[in-house]
Amino acid sequence: MASLFERLDKGRPPPAEEAIRQSHKGLPPVEILLDWLVNYWTKPTITAREIYTWGPNCIRDKKTTLSLAQILVERGWLAPTETHQRNKQRWKIVREPNTPAAAESGRPT
Repeated sequence: MASLFERLDKGRPPPAEEAIRQSHKGLPPVEILLDWLVNYWTKPTITAREIYTWGPNCIRDKKTTLSLAQILVERGWLAPTETHQRNKQRWKIVREPNTPAAAESGRPT
């Protein structure tokens, strides 16, 4: 016989993390952001506010946005640019690889 908790779990939606993975075919959030930036964002630069306002739903959080953007900066997909406000962050989107080896692998280094 099933316990009370097992019966309650049957009708419960999956946890938020599982819902994110299911909605984006199991891709990590950094790849979801990169895909959105390269394929859907048409401007040459983007700000943190634009990402968590118009970006994919699973990353519309300031803390998540900033951490994912930092990962993309380290991997060479985003380059920080100067802003007029000290608390504003803006990046230039690098759409083409920088080196011949990166061109073969499809990623900038």
